[in-house]
This record gives sequence, C-alpha cells and structure tokens, in this order.
Amino acid sequence: MDIAMHKEARLTRHAVQVAQAQGLIKPYITPLESKRVPLEQAYGSYLAVNIAASHPLPHFRRSGMDGFSIRTEDLRGASSETPVRLKVIERIPCGAVPRKRLERGTAARTMTGAMVSEGADAVIRMEMTQEAVIGGISHIIVTKPIQPGANVSEVGSELEEGAGIVGQGCKIRSGETALLAIYGFHHVPVYRSPVVAILSTGEELLQVDEPLQPGKIRNSNAPMLAGLVRRAGGIPHWIGKIGDDLDETRQRVQEALASADLVVSTGGVSVGDYDAMADFFLQWEGKTLFNKVAMRPGSPTTAGVLDGKLIFALSGNPGACFVGFHLFVRPVLLGMQGSVEPHLPEIKAFLRQGYAKTDAYTRYVRGRIVFSSDGRVCVEPAGQDKSSIVTSIKDSDCLICIPPGKEETVPGSLVSVLCLDKE
Repeated sequence: MDIAMHKEARLTRHAVQVAQAQGLIKPYITPLESKRVPLEQAYGSYLAVNIAASHPLPHFRRSGMDGFSIRTEDLRGASSETPVRLKVIERIPCGAVPRKRLERGTAARTMTGAMVSEGADAVIRMEMTQEAVIGGISHIIVTKPIQPGANVSEVGSELEEGAGIVGQGCKIRSGETALLAIYGFHHVPVYRSPVVAILSTGEELLQVDEPLQPGKIRNSNAPMLAGLVRRAGGIPHWIGKIGDDLDETRQRVQEALASADLVVSTGGVSVGDYDAMADFFLQWEGKTLFNKVAMRPGSPTTAGVLDGKLIFALSGNPGACFVGFHLFVRPVLLGMQGSVEPHLPEIKAFLRQGYAKTDAYTRYVRGRIVFSSDGRVCVEPAGQDKSSIVTSIKDSDCLICIPPGKEETVPGSLVSVLCLDKE
C-alpha cells in the first residue's frame, strides 16, 4: 500500500452505532472453561451450572422469636380478666430436637431459630407472657390470643425442594455465598477468569516511577485498565509500552495474543502520523470488526479478531479509554465468564444542569447520580467534559448519554444513564 492510499485508508472510516458495534463483537464472545474452587474463594466469580435446592428451606419448622411453642386454640378468650395458664413441659435450644408433643394446656420454651414443638401452631413472644412457678412446675400466663402461624417459619416457606437457588451465569456475591453454604457446596464450579493483555502505545509515555520530562506524560491508562479488568473479574497482564513503530507493534500484539484470552491496547488508534495501532489494523491478517464508533469520546475505537481472540484498540485519552472499556471490553470480559448481565445497568434520570455541547454522535459524559430536593433521580457532569481529563473519572459513578443533535440539552431533560460498577 503506497503512502497516499495508506493515508486515505486511515482517514476514510465508516462510523457504526454503539449498539451495532456491540452486536458485531457478540458472536466472538464465548464462556471460558469452568473450574471448581473452594466456596470461600468463589466470591465475585460466575457460577458455571444451575443449582437447585436439594431440600426445602427451612427443612424444619423454625421459630422466628425467643418465646414459647403453643397451640393457639388454647389461647381463645385469653384476656387480662381471663388469663390462660400453660404448663411449660420442656426447653428447646437451637440445634435440639423437641422430645415432647404439645397437648392441651402445655407450652415449650423455644429459642430463636430452634425447632418448633410438634403439635404447636405458633410461637408466642416471650414479652407477651408472664412466667410463674406453680406447685414447683414452670408455667406461663397469657392474656392475649395470637394467630396461627405467628413467628413460625414453615418447612419450605423460603425455598421448596427443587427450586432454583443460583443460576448459571450469576455472579457469586454475599447472598449467593450464604445460600451455597446452606446447601453444602464447599466447592463450586465457576468460569475461569479471562487473562487480558494490556498494551500502551506512544513514545511520549513514561513509566509511573519515572521522573517527568518535557513533552512526556506518565502512563495512567495501563494501571487504570488493569484495575478495571480486575473489577470486571479478569486478570490483567501488562505486556509493556510500544513505540510508534509498526514492526514493534506487530511483534508485541503477537506476544499478547499468545499469552492472553483478550488483548486491549490504548493509544495510537486515530489518524495521526504516528498512530501505529491504526496502521497495524490496516495491514494485519485478522478481521476488523469496526474502526470508528458514533460516540464521543473515543470515536476511533477499533476492534478485530485474530485466531478467535478479540483485540480492542482504545483511545489514548484517559476519558475516552475509560468510556471505551465500559462500552465494549467490560461486556466481553463478563460474557467470557458466563455472565447473564454483561452490560452496564441503564436507568433514566433528569439532567440537573444543561449540556451545551452538540454533536452528530452520542456523547457519554462522565457524571454523578444525585437526588433533587423532591426526591427525583438526577444526574450532573462530574467535572470538565474533555477526553483528556482524568479527575472526572475519579469523581464519576455513571455515564450520561447525551443524544446527538444540534440543540443544547436543557436542564430537566430526561436522559439515559449507564451506572458504573461501584469500587
């Protein structure tokens, strides 16, 4: 390819919509193999199988209060004028099995979480009783009736046997961990975490520990991406910095493909004279899925596939890199882990202040979710909206979607909002 044709190819790009770009990626996302891990190490992973309840929950009639197992029919007509006296026939601590069945006029002291006596249909709270010893025998005195079933969790009232408890592709969090423990899963099958090779391009980049030099900047994208990869369940693998050299770029990309499940580069993807990643995608042997997206920031975002592995080239500007990761890389990472919800959750909110910038493309503004004085969910920019700005990344918890158009988006407009993962 001669220089003129090469330059024209770099400048001539067809922009695809974000949803279309995500659709082009989707056929290449498949869950990785699964592995069994101890339950205490499974937090944050994605379950590789459907798990059903092997027994009802609870599997015995369980008291929800400290009190007394009773028969509600014994309390009919109970009042301060006509109190009912019940003989306490046993005490039932947690973990014990009641030895005696309740008959008419009897009760059993029952602790929270303990089995309810056979023959009982309710547990009366201890505060509703007065204990008394009559003839050397413990009794309770009750002055108010209660409803059948009060303070009793019946067998299967939470989950019936055979009910699904955690589904394939669900993220294992605190609640899932507790349920899996209840059902005896000391090891669980989860999808393997994808390894993500991270490359940074640009002669201007310094390592984080290097002193500043005129015209150069420290590499902030690589550690930011590493953190985002970890938060999405992946394992970051730092390949290194690439200069503005095409041959070096080819070599490093091949190295990355050999060592990882997914490759993400940052920088060198636009139309500048030294944008090596853009040149790489013009001459490589893989399939380019898209090389321009109808979005700001990050319109030069590029994706392709080689040997069945996806490669993403994100913008070098931190804000654009951040947005590109969340729109395209994060869903892939979650999909490779079998997630049933790979995309950022979307809500609607009111724009707290107007947004003056207009564009032919959708803008993804780093923002904050706030609440108005009347309780409405609102959003506002998290700072300066420039792709090179880093502080707004730190202060944001969402991406505000500003639709394309020639008119200012006015205060009070209802907009779509993508909620970012909490740190």
